[in-house]
Amino acid sequence: MLELVARLRALREDNDLTQAQVAQVLGTSQTMVARYERGANELPLRHFTALCRLYNVSADELLDTAPDPRRPRGRARGI
Repeated sequence: MLELVARLRALREDNDLTQAQVAQVLGTSQTMVARYERGANELPLRHFTALCRLYNVSADELLDTAPDPRRPRGRARGI
């Protein structure tokens, strides 16, 4: 979770946006954006997808995840 919140802040700063500007895009308050960036509040899925669109990054990029190409697609691990 800490890596995600660090990436959220870095993306905002790299795009020269204020928390207030991001809040306006998300339809929330600057205080909530600050709480997301500190990890004090969980980021709702609708805001997560809006941020992916705003910064033009994939969910995998934002979460720093990628599928394992060695495993068959759609197969759960260890279940």
